[in-house]
Amino acid sequence: MKFNKTIFNTITIVGTQWGDEGKGKVVHFLSRDADYIVRYQGGNNAGHTIVIDGKEYILHLIPAGILEHKKCIIANGVVIDPKALFNEIKFLEKKGFYIKNNLFISDLAHVILPYHKYLDTIKETTQKIGTTQKGIGPCYGDMYSRSGIRICDYLENDTFEELIEKNLKEKYPLIKKFVNVNDLKRYIFKEQKKFSKFIKPYVANTTNLLLDLIYKNKKIIFESAQGTLLDVNFGTYPYVTSSHPISGGVSTGTGIPPFYINKIVGIAKAYTTRVGEGPFPTELEEKDQTFLRTQGKEYGATTGRPRRCGWFDAVIVKHAIKINGITELILTKLDCLKNINPLKICIAYKYKNKLLTEFPASRKLQKYVTPVYVQTEGFSQDIRGITKYCDLPKNVKNYVRLIEKYCQKEIKMISLGRDRNETIFK
Repeated sequence: MKFNKTIFNTITIVGTQWGDEGKGKVVHFLSRDADYIVRYQGGNNAGHTIVIDGKEYILHLIPAGILEHKKCIIANGVVIDPKALFNEIKFLEKKGFYIKNNLFISDLAHVILPYHKYLDTIKETTQKIGTTQKGIGPCYGDMYSRSGIRICDYLENDTFEELIEKNLKEKYPLIKKFVNVNDLKRYIFKEQKKFSKFIKPYVANTTNLLLDLIYKNKKIIFESAQGTLLDVNFGTYPYVTSSHPISGGVSTGTGIPPFYINKIVGIAKAYTTRVGEGPFPTELEEKDQTFLRTQGKEYGATTGRPRRCGWFDAVIVKHAIKINGITELILTKLDCLKNINPLKICIAYKYKNKLLTEFPASRKLQKYVTPVYVQTEGFSQDIRGITKYCDLPKNVKNYVRLIEKYCQKEIKMISLGRDRNETIFK
C-alpha cells in the first residue's frame, strides 16, 4: 500500500484563540488567489470585519471572499437565519458587490427560526454564557435532537408547515410568556413565504459542488468562524459556541473527506481577547484593558460588546496548533501593542505549586490557574505602513521570535493594520 501523494489546492483558516483574531482580513487577503471560499460552521453570531481603502464591511454569514468578487459557499455546517442572510445580501448589493452567481447555499444547512431566539434568551437567564442570543445554540440543539428544519425543508411549504407544527407543540410551553402561538405561526409563515423565494436560487448540493471543484484542482479556502477555544469539544466548556470551529469541523461541515484538506493556517492575535463569560488566565487589569481595547478597537463586530483583553497566551495557542494540525501561523494586530512596556507572553500555568504546560480540561483549573510569564521590552515606534520584516524595530522582532519559540511554530505573515494591504510576508 502506498500513500496518495496528490496535493490539493485547499487551505483551512482557523482561529487559535477565542475568536476575533482577524480571520476575516486574512481570508479576504488570501482570496485574491482563490477560486472559492467556503464557510463551514457557525451562524450570524460571528462577525468578520474587513477594511478596503478605509471602508469597513462587516459580514456575518457570507465568506469574506465575496468582497473580491469570488465565488462563495455557505456549507451544511452553518446554521442560517433567513432574515439575516437576506439583509446581508441586500447590504452587499447596495455596496456594488455582485452576489447572484457568486453565492451557493447548502440545501442541508439548518434554519434558525424565531423560537430559537426565545429559547436562547431563556437559556442565558439560567446559565450565563454570554451568547449573542441569536438562536445559534438552540438551532444546533434541534439538529442533534433530530427536530431541526433544513434549507431543503424550508423551501417545501407543506413539509415546512408540518415541521413547524411539531416543533411548536414541543417548544411553545417554554416560550409562551414571550409570544402568542397564533401570532408566532403567522409571523413564521409570512417570513418563510418571503425568504424561501429569495433564497431558492442560491441553494445547491454544495458537497457535490465542492468535490467536483477539488477534483478539478480549484483553489479553495475553508473559513471558520469563532476560534479553537470556543469549540464545543475542545474549548473552555461550557463557555463555548455550539459548533466546531476547528479544522476537524471542515469535513462534517462540508461533507468532504479529511484527506482533501491540504494546508491548515492558524490566525493568532498578538495579544488575547475574548467576548462573554468564561475563564481567561491572562486577562489584564481593567486600566490596562481599556488602553489595549482602545488601541485595538476591541469591540464585537456582531454585538458591539467590549472585548476582554489580556497578554498573549502561548499555552492556548499551542493547544490550538495540536488540535487543528496547524502548519503555519499568521500574527495579527501587532501594531496595537505600541507604547506597552514591557510585553508579556504566558508560557505555562501554575496551580497549587504545580506547573502546567498543557491546557487543562478542568473547569476549576481553567478558572484558578496563575499564568507564568516571560517578558520582553516593548516598542514606541509606529509600525503601521512597514512592508518588510527586516524594517521592523528590534524589539518587535524579539517579540515575534518569542511567540515562535513558545508556540513552536513559524509565523509566515504579520498584519500591521486593518486594511488588507497592511500586511508583511515574513
